[in-house]
Amino acid sequence: MLELLTSDRSDRYRRVVRGAVDRTADRLAAVTAPTTDTPAAVLRQRVAAVDLDRPLGSAEAAVAEVDDLFTAEAVWFHDPGYLAHLNCPVAVPAVAAEAVLAAVNPSVDTWDQSRIGTEIERRTVRWVTDAIGFPTGDGVFTSGGTQSNLHALLLARQAATAPLRAGDRAHRSPALDDLVVFATASSHFSVRKSAMLLGLPERAVVDVAADAAGRMRPDALAHAIADARREGRTPAAVVATAGTTDRGCIDPLEAIADVCDLEDVWLHVDAAYGCGLLVSPTRRHLLAGIGRARSVTADFHKSFFQPVSSSALLVRDPEDLRRASWHADYLNPEDADEPNQVDKSLQTTRRFDALKLWATLRASGAEAIGRAFDAVLDVTERVHEHVAAHPDLVLVAPTQLSTVLFRWQPDGVSDAEADALVAPLRAALLAEGRVLVAKTVIDGRPCSKLTLLNPTTSTTQVVAALDHVVDTAARLHASGVPSTAGTTTGATR
Repeated sequence: MLELLTSDRSDRYRRVVRGAVDRTADRLAAVTAPTTDTPAAVLRQRVAAVDLDRPLGSAEAAVAEVDDLFTAEAVWFHDPGYLAHLNCPVAVPAVAAEAVLAAVNPSVDTWDQSRIGTEIERRTVRWVTDAIGFPTGDGVFTSGGTQSNLHALLLARQAATAPLRAGDRAHRSPALDDLVVFATASSHFSVRKSAMLLGLPERAVVDVAADAAGRMRPDALAHAIADARREGRTPAAVVATAGTTDRGCIDPLEAIADVCDLEDVWLHVDAAYGCGLLVSPTRRHLLAGIGRARSVTADFHKSFFQPVSSSALLVRDPEDLRRASWHADYLNPEDADEPNQVDKSLQTTRRFDALKLWATLRASGAEAIGRAFDAVLDVTERVHEHVAAHPDLVLVAPTQLSTVLFRWQPDGVSDAEADALVAPLRAALLAEGRVLVAKTVIDGRPCSKLTLLNPTTSTTQVVAALDHVVDTAARLHASGVPSTAGTTTGATR
């Protein structure tokens, strides 16, 4: 029998969910590492062995299986050894709100499916737009930064190709093939993916030159826009980044906004990573100029410590959201009196993710969120100092947020040897499960990467994790993993 959540089964719901919560809390209390050392092949075998056509017969049995199969092998982002990606421990009020969402199951696409949920989302969006500096702005929650960036570039495309008034440029709208989006090599991959999905050619995304820290150069942007116009192409948007994924750098938003205002080009700020600075008591100035953007991406499931998913696209002018509106008589007729959020969103059925941020703001307040993000950045600064002074490590690049780019390369180890060790080092650490790091490529060379996003992790704990990374790298190098055959020449440190 399929068990459905109805009024007469509220006690049953309470027992099943309480059992799941108890099991998860027990697992949480027992965590001593970010994940286990179970080999990937064994994990695949366990999943493959489950016969989905043979049900277990009860919710309790299914919950127990989830606990044994998934939770026991989960990756725990709150553990101090988790240093790999932009994942955060989550605010307890938001987790409670997530449980409410799962049970009530609202969809905030139309007013009649959510009623007060629509009002809560709209009020939360207004709070965010005020924080950005959009006093009359608007926005909508999305599934993540990729969707928010796609939505922003769709609006920019629509604005750039809107029918022109008589007398303007021979009354002709620019063709999609002529549109240009300006970004940098460090911009999120979703910028190029969005351009593809929007029907723009591969050449549409132009990488603007960056400074030594990876930040877009406003003078180079001005030249790139002028070059595009000389070629008969139409600048559609500039994507500035407030927190690049690898370097954690912030483009000079004020100066970029000056160029965009002068050239009348849509400025989108991808603040998926750096949005926590909006509520920082000490570092809000790093986002100076963000209120001059036309649209902004904010990922609350990063630096606002919200459960996935919780993101939003915010716009300075609410009318811009209408550029992608579509109406259906059965859903959101154009003459509807109700505020239907589907008018603003790329999605139809859509989760009420705003409730999680609402609950966090009501429980703890914006300043507490900002202090938590500041704590992360304070630790990052000290970790950078430690890496820079470490005899066996090379600090690859500075950051303005919470990434640490480094390479294990003691004296006598060649560049080629150090580069070749980056991938095996990450793989060995992941297989062990004690410390998780990421890898990337900076200026053509591979390097290791930490991303700090846990305000409860101390400098001492990160340094201890780095000590383990150094020991593991030394052991791998001594054992010849990777093989150094043919890689012993070249520069040495």
